[in-house]
Amino acid sequence: MSITLAVDLGSTTFRAALVTADGEIAHLDAIPPAVQASATGWAECDPDLWWEALCHCANALAREAPDLFSRVTAIAISGFTRAQVMVDGAGRPTGPAILWNDIRAGETLADLRALLPETHPETREINAYHPLARLFWLARHEPERLSKAVAVLDPKDDLNLKLTGIISSDPVSLARLLAAGVVGPNGLSLVAASGLREDLVPPLQAPVSIMGKVRLGHPGALARLAGCPVITMANDTWASVVGLGAMRPGFGYNLTGTTEVFGLVSTSGATAEGLMRVDWGDGLTQLGGPSQCGGDTLAWLLGVLGCPDPTIFEALLATPRDPDPLLFLPYLQGERVPYWNPALRGAMIGLNRRHGPVDIAYAVMEGVAFLNRIVLDRAEAATQTTVCDIRFGGGGAANSIWCQIKADVLGRAISVVEAQEVGLLGAAIVAQTAIGRYPTLAAAQEALVRVRKTYLPDAIRSADYARLFALYREAEQALTPISARLADWRGNRVP
Repeated sequence: MSITLAVDLGSTTFRAALVTADGEIAHLDAIPPAVQASATGWAECDPDLWWEALCHCANALAREAPDLFSRVTAIAISGFTRAQVMVDGAGRPTGPAILWNDIRAGETLADLRALLPETHPETREINAYHPLARLFWLARHEPERLSKAVAVLDPKDDLNLKLTGIISSDPVSLARLLAAGVVGPNGLSLVAASGLREDLVPPLQAPVSIMGKVRLGHPGALARLAGCPVITMANDTWASVVGLGAMRPGFGYNLTGTTEVFGLVSTSGATAEGLMRVDWGDGLTQLGGPSQCGGDTLAWLLGVLGCPDPTIFEALLATPRDPDPLLFLPYLQGERVPYWNPALRGAMIGLNRRHGPVDIAYAVMEGVAFLNRIVLDRAEAATQTTVCDIRFGGGGAANSIWCQIKADVLGRAISVVEAQEVGLLGAAIVAQTAIGRYPTLAAAQEALVRVRKTYLPDAIRSADYARLFALYREAEQALTPISARLADWRGNRVP
C-alpha cells in the first residue's frame, strides 16, 4: 500500500501525517509553530526551527506506525506563503525568514512606489506585504544579508532544500515576485526599476512534479526515507484547495485557519481590484486571496466573551438574538485582500442597551462573511461566472452555524468535505498524481475528496443579509479615514 508523508507548515501548527492511497489520514503528529521573534510591525522566524519540527514529527510517526512509515513512497510539503527565506549558494539561510504578517516594508514603501512605473500591471499590487517591498527594505537596511542570497524561497521550499539539497520553487508560490520581474510597457521590470537584483528567483518546477529525492545522511527517521521522491508542491492555500476538491473550474473555496482565504477558480485569467490573480497550473487561475481575519478573529471574540470552551460558545449561539442588527468590521489587524491596508481598524456599529454576547458573536461571524461577499462579488463580476458550490474547510467549517451564515450571506451552496485536514489530504492527492497513480489532478480530486454536508442558502435570510451588507459597505467607507487617524495615533503610521 502506497503511503504519502504529507506535511503542512502552518502559521499556528506544524502537522505531518501518513496518508493512505485512498486518502485516509492513518496517523497524524502536530506540534506548536516555531517561535517567532517580533518587534513593532515585524514577524520573523529561524527556518532551522521548521526543520527541527519536521524531524520531530517524522520520528513520532515512525514510532507510532513503523510499518506504514516504511511504506512511504513520496513526501509532499505545503506551507504558508507570503514569506521569504533568503538562502546562500550552500543552501543556508542568510537570516531569519520574513513571515506573512510582517509589515516592516511599510517604512520604505513610499520610496519604492516613487520608483515604479504606473503602467506596469504589478504596480497596483505593491504593498507592505509584497515580496518586492520586503526586498527593497532589506536593500536599504540589511544589504549584506541580501547580497549573500542566491535565491528567495518559500518556507516549504527551504524544507525541500534541506531534504534534497536542491534549490527550487514553483510558480504558484512565487507568483508575485515573478510578476514583478516581468518587463512592462516601458521596457523595465519592477525589480529593475527598484534597483534590485534580478537573479533571485530560483529554478522553478510545476507543483505536481517530483523536484528531487531525499538525500543520504539525515538524522533519525528521515534517514530511512533516503531516495524517496519529494514533490515540488505549492503553498498551503493551493494544497488545501486541492484537498477540498475545488481545484477545478467553476468552484469557489473558503479556508478558515488563523486567517481566511477566499477565492474562485476559473479558466478566464481575469483580474479584479484588490484580488490576487495567480496561475494555478493546467490553465486554471485563482482570483481572491488571504485576509487578516478568520479563526483568529473568533479566538479574539472567545477571549473577550470569556468562552475558552467551544461548547460554551455553541450554547451561547443557541440563545435568542435581539431583533435589531449589529454590524462588525473585522479589521483587527489591518486587511490584505481586498484592501491591502494595514491601517484599517475594526468596529462594532449599532450597539443598543439590549445587545449582549450572542449578538456580538453573530455580528463577528457575519462580518467575516460580509468580507467574503466582497471578494466573491468582485471575482464573479471579473470572470463573468457564477459559483454554484463553495468548498469550505479549516477549523471554521466545523461550526454549522457559521456554515449556514456564509451560505445565507453569499447566496451560494457551502459544502463541507469529510476530511478535517484538507491541506494534508491535498498534499497526498498531489503526490499520488505526481508519481503516476492518477492521470490528472482533477481525476485524483474526484476519486479522493468526499463531501460530508452541503448548506443551502435560505431565501428570507439571504434577503435580510443583502440589506445588511449594503450598510456594511457604507460603514466601511465612512470609517476608513477614522481608521487611518487611529492607526497614526502613536506616530507609527504604516503607509
